[in-house]
Amino acid sequence: MNTLVALLPAVPPVIGWAVHARWLHGRLTTARRDPLTGLWTRDAFTRRARRLLRDPRAVVVLADVDHFKQINDRFGHAAGDVLLATVAARLAHATTPGGVAGRFGGDEFAAVVVDRDGTAADRFHTLARVLARPVDTAPDVHTTVSLGWVRAADHPGEDLSALLRRADEAMYAAKRSGRSGPRRARLGRLLGSVAGSRPGRRGHPAVRRVGLRI
Repeated sequence: MNTLVALLPAVPPVIGWAVHARWLHGRLTTARRDPLTGLWTRDAFTRRARRLLRDPRAVVVLADVDHFKQINDRFGHAAGDVLLATVAARLAHATTPGGVAGRFGGDEFAAVVVDRDGTAADRFHTLARVLARPVDTAPDVHTTVSLGWVRAADHPGEDLSALLRRADEAMYAAKRSGRSGPRRARLGRLLGSVAGSRPGRRGHPAVRRVGLRI
């Protein structure tokens, strides 16, 4: 009995620390989430994506909204935000269960999924069509989304950064083509970027080099 009485004064601080730790964990989780879309921010996405890349069946995807500035100019930034949130929700749904999706800023998104049944190409063609559907609450607000993807097993030894660059090259090849449909990253040498300019952007010396079309 005396021991129990002695411990009673210590109970409130313990509870207080537990509540504080829970609150702090919630704040950290919130900070790792993009406030507009709810997707993971780049740093949080990177940590989770690296874990998934331990599986040789992992696939890295980059998505970029086409003509996004025109959406903002025509319908306003609020409509643009709704479009981004809609794309993010659809991308997150397509990567579950077991995958991870993040927003890299602006209208660019990334995801890593594990292709357990070898149907990545078909899944991304379906995803491209889903992402191009009009916003449910605003039927006039819609556009296509360029997708580039790379299978980690095609480039053994390359880390997440290198695979993202390959997916980036493929994504801009898809954007340049003017046709809907994802692009798979080319095999062989990584083109890289020159003076901060992505392959596929106007003025880049590799602008005519494209990825493999699935």
